[in-house]
Amino acid sequence: MSQKYIGGFITKSPVAPTSSAASGMWTLDQAMQLQKQGNWPNRAPSVIGQAFGGGYYAGQIGVSGVATHYLIVGPLSSAQTQTSFATGSGSDPTDVIDGPTNSSTMNNASHPAAQFCEGLTIGGFSDWYLPAKNELEVCYYNLKPTLNPPNTNDTSSGINANAVPARASNYTTGTPARTTATAFITGGTEFFTADGYWSSTQAASATAWRQVFTNGYQGPYGKTVSAYFVRAIRRVAV
Repeated sequence: MSQKYIGGFITKSPVAPTSSAASGMWTLDQAMQLQKQGNWPNRAPSVIGQAFGGGYYAGQIGVSGVATHYLIVGPLSSAQTQTSFATGSGSDPTDVIDGPTNSSTMNNASHPAAQFCEGLTIGGFSDWYLPAKNELEVCYYNLKPTLNPPNTNDTSSGINANAVPARASNYTTGTPARTTATAFITGGTEFFTADGYWSSTQAASATAWRQVFTNGYQGPYGKTVSAYFVRAIRRVAV
């Protein structure tokens, strides 16, 4: 017998570590231990930066302002790397919100950013992926690591129809402000580097969308450039 919780299942009987069913499944004893540690997602997350679902709560995405999923950012120590989007030009996914499909489509050696994310198993979960453009933007908006000023926001970026609430206007110089989640402030244990991060959304055959976590700038950049960062996320249905 098993009982569903947000992000996985509780099961009465231990699950073999080698079993594909082990992802997101825990014994009742394990659940109690994780609850005491503050790592058990037994309720909907409510605070940005809160430990949840194998990582940290980054906000919500949805349609027409209605939330459909919680976004979970993977731990810095295991869910981040620095690599290129792709090893060459070509036709890649262009969807701005469906990161799971974008990422799985590019799970091959020609797309090192997506392949890195797709290969992760963290906290018992193996559904990590390279975020789409609008998912990555939510991460910046809620987890901006730097102060304003001097790192004021780029006012040509920020519109996001899939954010919750949806945003029809670009950033102002002061909004978003630096996150209040202490671990995600520059120098914290989980912070986003003040540099560019790849999304899983193609801009053109030779470029992909990235977001700069210094000022929020969103723009296309050459897919083969290896100087930018990758941070895996996962989503949990609301």
